[in-house]
This record gives sequence, structure tokens and C-alpha cells, in this order.
Amino acid sequence: MSLSDLFGGDPFVPGQTVRTEPIQQRSTARLSGLLDAAAVVVDEVGFDRITTAMVAERAGASIGTVYRYYPDRVAVLQALRERAVQRYRQRVADELKQSSPQTWWDAVDCSITAFVDLYRSEPGFRIMHFSDRELSPITADLDSGFFARQLAVVLAEEFGLAGGAELTFRLEVAVEMADSILSRAFRANPQGDERFIAECRRVMQDYLLGYYGPGTA
Repeated sequence: MSLSDLFGGDPFVPGQTVRTEPIQQRSTARLSGLLDAAAVVVDEVGFDRITTAMVAERAGASIGTVYRYYPDRVAVLQALRERAVQRYRQRVADELKQSSPQTWWDAVDCSITAFVDLYRSEPGFRIMHFSDRELSPITADLDSGFFARQLAVVLAEEFGLAGGAELTFRLEVAVEMADSILSRAFRANPQGDERFIAECRRVMQDYLLGYYGPGTA
């Protein structure tokens, strides 16, 4: 598995939360429009207050159109979150391809850069912190566990880190720490508090360096 293939793939693949899987271009565009609308509403009112009626109004669609694809507001949020995760995966792949990391830390750092960039530019990206208790098992598996497993394979193959369950576990711990710190960085500042972003990098690097050292290409 190459670095650039790590998180590549379609930017959005409709998941299990969709009632009717779109098979025509028009339906696909309508579904994308609903999620675009949901992203804007999430930024305006937060995911705790969003309703299907708000999504329909923002999208210029009827409430029936929303229910055609999603049974309730939670399903809308799950689908939006799944799309955000897929776009994050694609951004990581792009960062890896452009930067050609020379060490395992360079590769990990690319994932932080991708997350920060999307928080700053992707409408509704805060949906990544949609409450864990609301997630379906499928959506939840797209998060830190998936990321850690995929990244562990690449770091082992490309940079010689000792792979297996221990590497996956430590990467998942690192991802969880980063997720919490970056969430705090963007809580009140849409561009992110640079102090917290820098501290996120330091915390992750110090934690992983303690196990794997600086590494080389």
C-alpha cells in the first residue's frame, strides 16, 4: 500500500443512513445538495439544534424530499459525518502525495495538517464531533479505529515501524488525543487557536517518539 493510496477513494459514498440510494445523476445531485445544506445549518445552529425542516428550507426542498432519503435528523447528521470523514481521507491522501514524507512523523503530521485545513475550509466539518452515542457502528468505524489501522500498515511498510496490534493501539490513542485538542482549538475560533494546534503536534509527536524514535525514510 503506497502512502498516496492510504486514504484515497471516492470523496462521498452514500452510506447505510440513506433510505433510497440515488441511481440517477439528478438524485445524486439532490442528495449532495441536502448534505451541503445540512453542513451550513450545522455551522449556524450546531448539530444539537438542527432539524430536518431547517435542512429542507436551506436546500430549497420540501420536507418530503429530505424524508425520501433520511428517516430523521440523526440520519442526516450521520450521513454528513460520513461524508466529512471520506473527504478527510481524501485530503490526507492529497497531503501525503504532495509532501512526500521522509519520516514516519512527517506522514503523521500530514494527517494533522489535513484535519486543520478542513476545519478551516469545509462547511460543517465540526460534525466530526457529533456525539459518539448517536453514531451507527458503520459510521463509527470510519473514525479513529479505521484511521489507526490504515496508518499502522503504511508506517510499518514504508518506515519500518513494528506493526501489529500495539502500533494500531498507540496510533488510535494518538488520534483520540489529537481529536480532543483540535476540537478545543476550533471551539471559539473558526481559524483555530494556533497555540492548541501547535500543542496538538507536540503532544502527538512526544507520545509516539517515546515508542518509535525519530525514524528515517
